[in-house]
Amino acid sequence: MLIEIRKMGKIIALANQKGGVGKTTTTINLGASLATLEKKVLIIDADPQANASSGLGVNTKDIDCSLYECIIDHADVHDAVYTTDIDGLDIIPSHIDLVGAEIEMLNIDHREQVIKNLLKPIVDDYDYLLIDCSPSLGLITVNALTAADSVIIPVQCEYFALEGISKLLNTIKIIKSKLNPRIEIEGFLLTMYDSRLRLANQIYDEVKRHFQELVFKTVIQRNVKLSESPSHGLPVILYDADSKGSQNHLSLAKEIINKNK
Repeated sequence: MLIEIRKMGKIIALANQKGGVGKTTTTINLGASLATLEKKVLIIDADPQANASSGLGVNTKDIDCSLYECIIDHADVHDAVYTTDIDGLDIIPSHIDLVGAEIEMLNIDHREQVIKNLLKPIVDDYDYLLIDCSPSLGLITVNALTAADSVIIPVQCEYFALEGISKLLNTIKIIKSKLNPRIEIEGFLLTMYDSRLRLANQIYDEVKRHFQELVFKTVIQRNVKLSESPSHGLPVILYDADSKGSQNHLSLAKEIINKNK
């Protein structure tokens, strides 16, 4: 008798302690694109600013259970999962209270593994679980990296792009040696790329030279629709499916699916 072995969901953290590099935009739109390609996706909003939650139309004032309640009050993770406007795309929203969670977690045993443990009951329900990390290397981000199978590092095509990446890579190295031996780099993703700017092309060449095959072939270009869509609580694929931003993220989703076959 053949027993079908279902692959567990892959947990991917999106991390870079530098703010404004496109982590949340990528999380929302990669999640929506993967769901459009008929994958079951869960986004975990691990940033107290809760932009991934509002960008997917979740009003954080109306929710009873967020990531914070799961971490601090041991709420059932199933109660924190909310559906979105896209079939197959769910979200565990964040809350401003998450700011204080890092201090409250200091007394918890195995505090680096809280998110990993709380995702265990639902990891098999999804193909991909994407964790949107806050722009810091604090305890919540350490939790995300400890839970993750891999990490996507968005890199903005601007002058200080590579600044801070060595610090993040060092953190990943420490986590790999002490907390999560299976974590790998899924890829470096170049965001906010404008091919008309010489600087953008120089950054692209530099990142490619440094990290070679770890750089995604897909580049996320600067795009007005991509910037506008979160204010409407929609991923760009619902806001304007023909836009560059939508096409870029679909291309990224296909690249990730092919890589993980």
